[in-house]
Amino acid sequence: MAKARKRKTRRTEAGPPPKSSSGTRASGPGRSDRKLPDQRPAAPWGSFPLMELAVLAGLVLIVLGAITGNATQLGVGLLLGSVGGLELAIREHFSGYRSHTTLLAGVVFVLTTAVAYLFAGLVLWMCLVVGAACAVLAFWWIRRAFVRVTGGLSYRLR
Repeated sequence: MAKARKRKTRRTEAGPPPKSSSGTRASGPGRSDRKLPDQRPAAPWGSFPLMELAVLAGLVLIVLGAITGNATQLGVGLLLGSVGGLELAIREHFSGYRSHTTLLAGVVFVLTTAVAYLFAGLVLWMCLVVGAACAVLAFWWIRRAFVRVTGGLSYRLR
């Protein structure tokens, strides 16, 4: 019995080009070739796990607050966990790694509505209108910032 030999086949020109690991994207009309980050942006404080510790502390406080019925512990835990996740979303968005436009605009909506209700003394429906208007403006500005960083992309899928 003779062994079958494998033939080396040449790649034809019609086939798709191999994917590059450099993170570049093809240029299109009105777009420039820019490198897009393939990894999450580094934290400004280095390798210290500050965000992870904030989320862990938030989780512990949420559990303790739920067990003991302490609303303050529960609220602080929710705030700590949210701030940890929000920090990562801000860093990823403004570095061009991944778009978090809707999340960031939603945070603007919640904060604006809360401030208008608690400190301005407006009626709730007026606070919601003010919050929605600020969220729409924030959405537009945040989306433009992401497009500017990525060189024309309005979102990135992984």
